[in-house]
Parts: sequence; C-alpha cells; structure tokens
Amino acid sequence: MKVGPHPYQEISLGTAGVLLGIFLTILYGLMFFKAERAMEVIKKLPRNTQVGTYLMGFGMVWFWLLVAPSDKGLLSSLSMDLGEFNKAKKFLVLAVPLFCVGMIMSVREFLFVRGLGLCLLMAAAPLLYASDFEQASFQFLMPLFCYLMIIKGLYCVGMPYLFRDGVDWATAHAGRWRGISLGGLIVGLVFLTLGLTLWRGY
Repeated sequence: MKVGPHPYQEISLGTAGVLLGIFLTILYGLMFFKAERAMEVIKKLPRNTQVGTYLMGFGMVWFWLLVAPSDKGLLSSLSMDLGEFNKAKKFLVLAVPLFCVGMIMSVREFLFVRGLGLCLLMAAAPLLYASDFEQASFQFLMPLFCYLMIIKGLYCVGMPYLFRDGVDWATAHAGRWRGISLGGLIVGLVFLTLGLTLWRGY
C-alpha cells in the first residue's frame, strides 16, 4: 500500500512558478516574435486530428496514472487516494482506456481542442497543490491562474467550437494577435520572476 505524500504535494510554489513561467514565456514569446507563422499554425490546430490524438492520449494516460491501483510499482507513482471512491479505481482503470479509444475513433471533430481541454484540467491540479496553504507574497496569482485554466479546459471539452471562434477573432488582426501574445508573455515573465524571487523557498 502506498504511503507518504503524493508527488503533487512535494512540488514547491517556487518550482511551479518557474516551470509555468518558462512554459508561458516560450509559448507566448514564439507567438509574439513569430506572429505570422504562429497564426498559420493555430488556425489549423482546432481540426488537426493527428495532434489531437496525441493530446487526448497524453491526457488520458495522465488521468489513468492518477486512478491506477496502488500496488503496480512505477505505474502507481502518481496514484491518488480517492477516499470513499477508491473502490471505483478498478472500474476506472478499464474505463479510461476504452473512453480514450472511443473519443479518438468516434469524436474526430475538434479532437485537438478536447484534448487540450483535458490537458489543461490535468495540469491545473499540481499547480494548485504547489500553492496550497502557502503564505508567500502574491501567492493568490497561482490559484487564480489555475482556476482560469480549469474554466478554459471545461469550455474546450464541452464547447470546443468556442476555441475555433476565439482563434478566428484573435487572428483577424495582426495587432490584436500581438497584443494577446504580449499579454501572455508578460504573464509568463511575472510567474518566472516570482518563482525565482518571492516564491523561492515556499
């Protein structure tokens, strides 16, 4: 039986801030400095089933690891205690792969967006754990960002066409795209700076 804290609980706020900051800085930096190419790529993504297959598969494997039985060695490294729902794990272990295959084979439209939404939901959890009960300055920015991730993830999974509409709106004008990209770049730099300074050691 697995004992000790879950790996999510061992992630420090500083580490989470640095990792999130680096990811956002790179992502939005490319979107800003390579605007034309980035707009071309993102316009094709909503209906890109190949990338969507990888994203959906990655998200489902991540989720499966969280509900994996606690006696499977390395495969149980991310297994979470579901409390009174632990008995459902044996069903989820089988249901998750079947659901993943069903989604990839049957729900082809906007598969990328749905996969992205699932990954956003999965990624929010460790970031929230990192900021839980911490008293660092501006700590509230991390859960605030995570809740925005969760909301976006739910919309991507449930109403993926809104992502397509958002892409059309954002790419309609080069200035609008650059403004959004610059805003994201600034957010990334803020998290990176906080992770290296005020959140260090938390």
